[in-house]
Amino acid sequence: MAVSQFDITGIGNAIVDFLLPTNDDFLSRHDMKKGAMSLIDADTATRLTAMMAGGVTASGGSLANSCAVAAALGAKVAFIGKVAKDELGGVFRREIAGVGVHYTTSPLEAAIPTGRCLILVTPDGQRTMNTYLGAGGEFALHDLDETIIAASKVTYLEGYLFDPPAAQAAFNEAARMARAAGRQTALTLSDAFCVDRHRTGFRRLIAEGVDILFANEAEICSLYEVNSFDEAAAKAAADVKLAVLTRSEAGSLILHDGRSLNIPAVPVQVVDTTGAGDAYSAGFLAAYTRGEGLEAAGHLGAKAASLAISRIGARPPATELAALLA
Repeated sequence: MAVSQFDITGIGNAIVDFLLPTNDDFLSRHDMKKGAMSLIDADTATRLTAMMAGGVTASGGSLANSCAVAAALGAKVAFIGKVAKDELGGVFRREIAGVGVHYTTSPLEAAIPTGRCLILVTPDGQRTMNTYLGAGGEFALHDLDETIIAASKVTYLEGYLFDPPAAQAAFNEAARMARAAGRQTALTLSDAFCVDRHRTGFRRLIAEGVDILFANEAEICSLYEVNSFDEAAAKAAADVKLAVLTRSEAGSLILHDGRSLNIPAVPVQVVDTTGAGDAYSAGFLAAYTRGEGLEAAGHLGAKAASLAISRIGARPPATELAALLA
C-alpha cells in the first residue's frame, strides 16, 4: 500500500450555512418538522434566506464541517464537493482552504447557484434544517478524484448527498476506488428522514463497500426498521467491521469484532445541536487514523461534540479543538 497523503477525505455537500435562533411558533407557521432536514427548491431558499437577516453565515455542509474539525484536531484532510462559480461558492472555497482542508473540486459552470442550508435553532438547542443543494446536487462520477481517494486512509461519505442519483453512483465508485487502493470507507447516515428515503440504497452500499458506519439512535433504528436500539446495534455489528453509534446525552456505543465500548458523553449546557454528530465523527476519525485506538477515538469524538453543542454554529473554534490534544 502506498504511503497515505491524507488521513481523511470527505465527500459531501459543499454548501453555505445560515443559522438563526427562532422559536417553535416560527417552525409551525412555516410547516417545518422540528429537528429534521428538509430539501427545498431555489424559490423557497430565496424566501427563507430573506427571513434570516442577522443570523450567522459560514461555509458548511455536514462532511465539510467534519473535515474542518478533523483538520483542527491535527488530521490531514481533503474534501470533495461541488460549488458554483458564484459569490457563495467563493465563500465556501476560501473558508475551507483557510481551515487547512485540501479542496480542488472544479466549480459548476451551469447557472445553478451554490447550495445553502438554512438552520433554525430553537431554545432547546434543536436545529431544523432547510437545505437547497444547488450546485452540490450536481455532484457526479467525474467529480471524484481517484488520486486523492487512493492516498487517503479513510474516505468518508455523507448520507445527505445520497439524494441525487448521480451522487449515489459516485458513492459506490468512491468506495470501489478506496477498496482497490487498500483503504477504508466510512459512511454517516446523516438524518433519519434521509434514511427513510434511501433505506434500500444505504443497505446495499453498507453491505458492499462500507467499513465504518456512523449513525445516531434514530438513524440506525430507521435503517433496520426496528424500535429497539439494542436490536439495531446488533444488526449494524453484523453488517460492518466498525459501527459507531451516538445517543446524545447517553454517550456513544462502538462495536468492533464482537467487542462493544460505551463512551460517556461530556456534560455541557446544550445551546445548539447543529454539528454535534459531525464533530463527533471528526474527533473519532482524527484519533482513529492516528492509530490511537477505539476508546481514545470515542473520547475525542465526545469531547469535540461537547464543544459543538455548547455554542451556536456547527464548528467549534479551532483553538478550543486544538486544546483537546494537549
